[in-house]
Amino acid sequence: MRVLITGTSSGIGKGIADKFLKEGYTVIGIDRREASIQHECYTHICMDIRDKTQYPELAPFDIVVNNAGVQNEEDIDVNLKGTIAITEKYGMHPGIKAVLMIGSASGHNGSEFPEYVASKGGVLSYTKNVALRIAKYGATCNSLDFGGVLTELNKPVMEDEALWNEIMEQTPLKRWMTVEEAADWAYFMTVTNRFCTGQNILIDGLEAGNAHFVWPEE
Repeated sequence: MRVLITGTSSGIGKGIADKFLKEGYTVIGIDRREASIQHECYTHICMDIRDKTQYPELAPFDIVVNNAGVQNEEDIDVNLKGTIAITEKYGMHPGIKAVLMIGSASGHNGSEFPEYVASKGGVLSYTKNVALRIAKYGATCNSLDFGGVLTELNKPVMEDEALWNEIMEQTPLKRWMTVEEAADWAYFMTVTNRFCTGQNILIDGLEAGNAHFVWPEE
């Protein structure tokens, strides 16, 4: 079984790659940065997914995981257009079993940088488009829309006690997801799951659902 994962040099992408390698899969990783994984079943392609002229011809994949993402002025081009380009090139063929998008809770609630939430909102819609188109192959496509995950990218708030306490006040589970938990979700949705498709699955520790019922006390 061959798996393509974008953004594998760190964070969630690296965690997902490690999970599939542990389970015995052949993994091809794409990242602008050099490889951080050394494994006999891992091949690294150092490439910018925005540049379609760099895309190599590769043997068909069973699973494609779109994880590569940024939080800067390149949001739309990387997070949305890059995801579309990778999927159209490597995920739309007979024999594909699953395509997975790593979305964001921000795509549901809009509470982050403008270009970032727009890019992730687009990913949520594109997920449904792909699901409809690859259903004829018996394949699934879903997005996993995480809230807080303990990665290097989130260190600015993780290491600021005041900001961290504020975040925990909004998170009923009082913690963030680990990279390993995110990887387990990715594996489950692409390998174990064979029937759920076209869904944007919000996994945020109930942050978005933290509503407070107001009523007079008895």
